[in-house]
Amino acid sequence: MKLIKLGGSLLDDAARRAEVLDAIVASWNAGEELVLVHGGGKHIDAALSKLGIAKKTHAGLRVTDAATLDVVVATLAGSVNTMLVAELTARGVRAAGVSGTDAGTIVAEPHPAIDGVELGHVGRVTGANRTLIRAMLTYGILPVVSSVAQGPDGTVLNVNADSAASALAVALGAESLVFLTDVDGVLDAQRALLPSLHAAEVEALIENEIITGGMRPKLQAALQALGSGVGRITIGRTDVAA
Repeated sequence: MKLIKLGGSLLDDAARRAEVLDAIVASWNAGEELVLVHGGGKHIDAALSKLGIAKKTHAGLRVTDAATLDVVVATLAGSVNTMLVAELTARGVRAAGVSGTDAGTIVAEPHPAIDGVELGHVGRVTGANRTLIRAMLTYGILPVVSSVAQGPDGTVLNVNADSAASALAVALGAESLVFLTDVDGVLDAQRALLPSLHAAEVEALIENEIITGGMRPKLQAALQALGSGVGRITIGRTDVAA
């Protein structure tokens, strides 16, 4: 079983997205169990802009008030998820969209304030439930999961898609987790590509602040998955079949 997290520019670039989806379909048709998890930050930014809602971030997280949460859910669980399902269906795959809130597939707690700044409806992923995803796979349906999460008392929380993917990979007992993104992989202090890393090396890169930006939460999610039994993590532009 392989879990693939789709993010970065491939969600905006139709040609590159087609290339990736073709590879995913080939692996699926060859009999490989796959689960897809996706984000969609740039789509959310565009939707907010159209509505005249200002984008607010703090410490790399999107400050999510009630109006922003409505846009996040409508975009991730709606337009982006539907787009991916439609494009997989056009390739002959039985795919179905799932929100992370469905059957508690992704579970989160409210994120605490950072530097005294309240983040609103932002969650910190605490776990995942494999029941619905396993049922879909049993009946030959490729799950496409959007990265919104179930919070306490039926609330909905905006969560980091990398963390959601990591938690679901652990819950499913996935052998590998692939982060497909818009960079070639992890770079060292000289900006050279690091073809492979052990967990201790990743921890050192984070501790020494060599890794910054969006790669930092991605590697933190990767470490969480590795520490919980996922055997292999791949980060890069391709490697769907790795």
